[in-house]
Amino acid sequence: MNQMFQHILQDQINIPMQLIEKHATLGITESQLAIILQIHVARQKGNLFPTPEEIAEHLTISNEECSTMLRQLIQKDFLLIEEDKDNHIIKEAYSLERLWQRLYTEKVAVKQKDPHIGEAFQKFEREFGRPLSPFEIEMINNWLDEDQHDLSLIYAALREAVLMSKVNFKYIDRILIEWQRKGIKSVQQAQQTSKDFHHNNQPINSEKKEHPYDKSLYYNWLEE
Repeated sequence: MNQMFQHILQDQINIPMQLIEKHATLGITESQLAIILQIHVARQKGNLFPTPEEIAEHLTISNEECSTMLRQLIQKDFLLIEEDKDNHIIKEAYSLERLWQRLYTEKVAVKQKDPHIGEAFQKFEREFGRPLSPFEIEMINNWLDEDQHDLSLIYAALREAVLMSKVNFKYIDRILIEWQRKGIKSVQQAQQTSKDFHHNNQPINSEKKEHPYDKSLYYNWLEE
C-alpha cells in the first residue's frame, strides 16, 4: 500500500493555479490549455519539443487541430521556441516562460500586440501556400520583437523573395539582416537599395534588346 501511494506522489506535476483560473481571461481556450498542460508534462518527462502528433495522442483533437492551436499559442505570445544545448548539440525546445510572465506580471499581462501581426502570419501562409510551422512563426515574432524590424519591411523582404523565386525563411532573414546592416529603416530606402542592386547586376551586353530587362519587377512592389 505504501508503495502505491509513493507511486501516486511521484506521478504528480505542479500546475500554477493562476493558469487554471485565468486562462480564459488571457484568451486561452480549454483545448489550448490542454495542449499547454501536455507540453508541461512532456517537459517533466524530458521531452522538450514534443511534436503535434505526440501531443494530440493524449487529447481528443486531431494532429492538424493540434498544429493549428500550437501556431495560435505562439502567435499570441504564450509559447516560445528556443534553442537548448545538450552535449554540445543544439535542439529546439518549447518554453512556457512568456506564459508565466503573462500570468504573474501585471504589466506583461495587459500588453496587447498589434492586431496587424495576425495578418502577417496569414500573408506568409498565402505566399508559401501552406500553414507555417511553429518555428517559422517564432522567427516572425523574433523579427518583430527582438530585431525590431518594421512590419512593412518584413512584407517587402517577403515580396523580394517571392519575385526572386526564393521563398524560404533563410533568404528572407538574409534580406532583413542586410537591410539592417545598411541602416535601412523605411520601405523607400529598401526600394532604392533594391533598385541599385538589380541595376548593377544587369548584363553588360546592352545591344541585345529582344527581351528588355524590366527593373521595375524588382522594386515597384515596395510601393504597395
